[in-house]
Amino acid sequence: MAKKLGSKSPATKKKEEEDKDKEGLFASCSFSDLGLHPTLCAHLQDKMGFQAPTRIQSQAIPVAMSGQHMLVKAATGTGKTLAYLAPIVHLLQMREPRVERTDGTFALVLVPTRELCLQVYGIAQQLVHRFHWIVPGYIMGGENRAKEKARLRKGISILIATPGRLLDHLQHTSSFVYSNLRWIVFDEADSILELGFGKALEDILEHLGSRNDASNQNKNKMEAMKRQNLLLSATLNEKVNRLAKISLKNPVMIGLEEQNSSAHGKNRTSLLSDDEEEILVKHNVTAEQAVDDFKLPAQLVQRYVKVSCGSRLAILLTVLKSLFERQPSHKVVIFLSTCDSVNFHHTVLSQLEWSPGLQLDMDNKQKFISCKVFRLHGNMDQDDRKKSFLGFSSEKSAILVSTDVAARGLDFPKVKCIIQYDSPGEASEYVHRVGRTARIGEKGEALLFLQPIETDYLRDLQLHGASLTEYPLQKVLDSFPVNGQRLLKRKQISLDTHPWIMSLQRALENFVASEDITKKLARDAFCSWVRAYTAHRGELKKIFMVKKLHLGHVARSFGLKEQPSLVGRSHQVQLKKRKKEQKRERPAKRRKIPAKR
Repeated sequence: MAKKLGSKSPATKKKEEEDKDKEGLFASCSFSDLGLHPTLCAHLQDKMGFQAPTRIQSQAIPVAMSGQHMLVKAATGTGKTLAYLAPIVHLLQMREPRVERTDGTFALVLVPTRELCLQVYGIAQQLVHRFHWIVPGYIMGGENRAKEKARLRKGISILIATPGRLLDHLQHTSSFVYSNLRWIVFDEADSILELGFGKALEDILEHLGSRNDASNQNKNKMEAMKRQNLLLSATLNEKVNRLAKISLKNPVMIGLEEQNSSAHGKNRTSLLSDDEEEILVKHNVTAEQAVDDFKLPAQLVQRYVKVSCGSRLAILLTVLKSLFERQPSHKVVIFLSTCDSVNFHHTVLSQLEWSPGLQLDMDNKQKFISCKVFRLHGNMDQDDRKKSFLGFSSEKSAILVSTDVAARGLDFPKVKCIIQYDSPGEASEYVHRVGRTARIGEKGEALLFLQPIETDYLRDLQLHGASLTEYPLQKVLDSFPVNGQRLLKRKQISLDTHPWIMSLQRALENFVASEDITKKLARDAFCSWVRAYTAHRGELKKIFMVKKLHLGHVARSFGLKEQPSLVGRSHQVQLKKRKKEQKRERPAKRRKIPAKR
């Protein structure tokens, strides 16, 4: 049958959507049109690969260069880092006399995590490549404080820092020179505050004399230095609004709904004045009700896989094997809910061996996943965290197993797939996680694991603009051979009783039972996973109900053969022992302390 004139194929429509999305992401101007130095523009294009600014960059860079305070609200992957670093480098290289290390710190960038600190530092290093007299540096928790002190003594022009460590140096490092400080940048401000650094930020602003509600002496000091504060956040909430109010003075707002400002008939720069407080409240409501105006890119393919709890781990391994067979050079990030779960799954993915032929063929075993596997979570040593972050970034084909420490701001090159093995909870966290792929016009995939009892979560995501289609799991399973032979599909087989899944589950259980260390990792992961599952908040408690879980199946998803009561009992026995020991110690202490007369 002939095609109707004017009709378009699905592939053509999808390409048009992607092109339209790219047009919406990038601005029609060039970096030179924004007023940046020609050498910096050439470096951005030739060495860093940025052909044109994004819309956020085109709006933010001129404002940052003007010296006005700025509040930027923009989704992840829109180029916020360059929006503040490029104008800072531009203005510093123009400074006369030329910037020297003895001048101390001119720009301070505050970030929530150590990994983001390293990432921003890396971008700053690239930007100053042709302006060698501008020195970037970083300080963060977990690093050697004495070495940081030595670097600060020498002088760092652009300093990237985590809040806790910065406050420590401000209070105790007398050789830290910041008398010439011109810029304070709060990057991923919402994440900084969610991690509990609100008090630290207030103390930092107080110490630097940059609080709007500070004393007149501090205000005069700030005005004399012509301090410029820039706040960048993915969402607006009560905490972010408070930080904005105490740190920004008549800021230019970028990325916020213009209807809120036009409704009041006033200049947008007066948002944070006392008579404009109601606008903050209005933004607050929108930020809490939905994922705001976060627009997921058209080139992001979003899917979900519905699988019973007992088969989750076997399905995860199957999906990964399918991905790497389809495209050997592949980078995948897997998000999990707890640190113990990350440790266990990292061990399974990096060490599990498998015989591609008959299962009895023990001599022909090979790694089930052949690529490198990295892990990342907050309980790791700093050196290990840095190695994982840099190692995964530099690999062409690798897997990163991580908690939400990798969900905000990080830009891992060429990540093609995000797997949310444990549900993210709030819809905003879903958006942040999938934001690690399909960045700046690149293609990407996202896969969400759900149990049958959790499928109502899809409706919650849909309300926030995320529409997911089902992953063709049955087709993928049938493509794998069992004992060297492909399955002849005659009728629909349930996932739990599929020969491939049953075979893989046996291999997993044998692997976990083979060593005491692996078994302990699995038990710890099981206990922490159940605790995390009970911690869902608000409306999500109705979807993620721990009472509806079959704990035997949960244990099976960690490769455990024993009943969960036994796993839980070992944990309870340890708690009882500790309580008994504490009770024995208390009377002994009482006997030693003489009675008061």
